[in-house]
Amino acid sequence: MAKILVTGACGYIGSHTMVDLINNGHEVISVDNLSRGYLLLLENVRKITDVNIPHYTLDLTDKKSTALLFEEHPNIDGIIHFAAFKWVGESVMQPLRYYENNLLSLMHLLEEATKHKVKSFVFSSSCSVYGNPDHLPVTELETIKEAQSPYASTKQMGEIICKDVAAQHPAMKISLLRYFNPVGSHPSGLLGDLQEKPENIVPVITQTAIGKIAKMQVHGNDYATRDGSCIRDYVHVMDIAHAHTKALEYTLQHTSAPNFDMYNLGSGNGVSVLELIHAFEKVTGRSLAYELGPRRPGDVEAVYADCTKARTILNWECAYSIEQMMETAWCWEEQLAVWRTAGII
Repeated sequence: MAKILVTGACGYIGSHTMVDLINNGHEVISVDNLSRGYLLLLENVRKITDVNIPHYTLDLTDKKSTALLFEEHPNIDGIIHFAAFKWVGESVMQPLRYYENNLLSLMHLLEEATKHKVKSFVFSSSCSVYGNPDHLPVTELETIKEAQSPYASTKQMGEIICKDVAAQHPAMKISLLRYFNPVGSHPSGLLGDLQEKPENIVPVITQTAIGKIAKMQVHGNDYATRDGSCIRDYVHVMDIAHAHTKALEYTLQHTSAPNFDMYNLGSGNGVSVLELIHAFEKVTGRSLAYELGPRRPGDVEAVYADCTKARTILNWECAYSIEQMMETAWCWEEQLAVWRTAGII
């Protein structure tokens, strides 16, 4: 058993990752300032795992509060760092807010991690670091292009910070996980992407299907793709969660593992926005109200992953199909409707 600190733990991917860590025998500490996270998700992690997870509501941009956390828990084996703002459109409108939140939190966390001799650090990165890639599918050797949004810039800068810290602190192994488009929900229906005003495509689809959104907009129908809409690599959130556990275990259990490395996480299949809509309609039997609109600032045309490295080194595989992604996402949306009716959310 390893003692793992999960930051941004009350968010979408953080909550699912806590479940996977606990299911694989690890002890978990939750940290989230709740600006984007929800205690409901933490409570549901406890219900799923039957484990009472210690939680700290603190902001990692506060250096003193971050230091106090490590004084209380000086023997942390690993850290998974999710705590960051992630909306492309919002980052375009509020760049300074994104730079301050995403970079200060990382720097304060790494400072404490090196001070307290944390063995493994996993940084939640993104395929957005590749910009508009020259080659598809994208491998980890792809040239890092100019970022298409301030959000993507913070991920590129975060990776550079991690690399520089790793060079000076070889005892701590740092893994960058560049995931593509996490979707879906925990099969229990108790965890999912909780967004009142979603920007990600799958919550927009499910909220349109349930009537919360009158009509959804497809951002761009004039891209040089097979149907004119953007192409992305969608991967189930539980597959993403398990990859974080795999990365931690690999670096903790293998002394020969490099102290700095990066891995793509995706299904390896490019799916267009319109194809995703049609997949949802097929598995649920519901017709979606949508319209074709203009491109959205910051979006890239097409990107999907080559995940050979994660499969080979981390022994990680995707277990969920695109149909299961949409089925579990819809199950979550229906559960949210029940909770809204009951006044729980």
